[in-house]
Amino acid sequence: MKNIFAFFFGALFSVGLMVSGMSNPQKVIDFLDIFGQWDASLAFVMMGAITIAVIPFQKVVRQTQPKTVFNEAIELPSNQCIDSKLIIGSLIFGMGWGVAGICPAPSFTLIGLGYYQVLYFIVAMLIGVLLHRKWSGA
Repeated sequence: MKNIFAFFFGALFSVGLMVSGMSNPQKVIDFLDIFGQWDASLAFVMMGAITIAVIPFQKVVRQTQPKTVFNEAIELPSNQCIDSKLIIGSLIFGMGWGVAGICPAPSFTLIGLGYYQVLYFIVAMLIGVLLHRKWSGA
């Protein structure tokens, strides 16, 4: 049952990414171009997502031992330190997002839309993940 829910909500998420335009690299680049032809529509998409997510996130944060609806433990990050790793990783992520116009989750929806060129991005992203795991010992 858990896998059926995961599939359903994953599919719903990918449809939401496509309908909102988050899967469209040009729309993302236009959103990031604040000094040119700025398209603010994705800001409304993000505000909507934050508005919907804030209630369950606040509920989880306030619990001493948060659990899913399937009674599985939710492991929240405990590190609250802003260090050089976080800043450098954020910069690399942001530069990649800005250059390609593709965020990791929507990259997979682009395959479903027939944009097979995104495989270059996905391969580079996976190499980055593997390099991070190797260097960080994760």
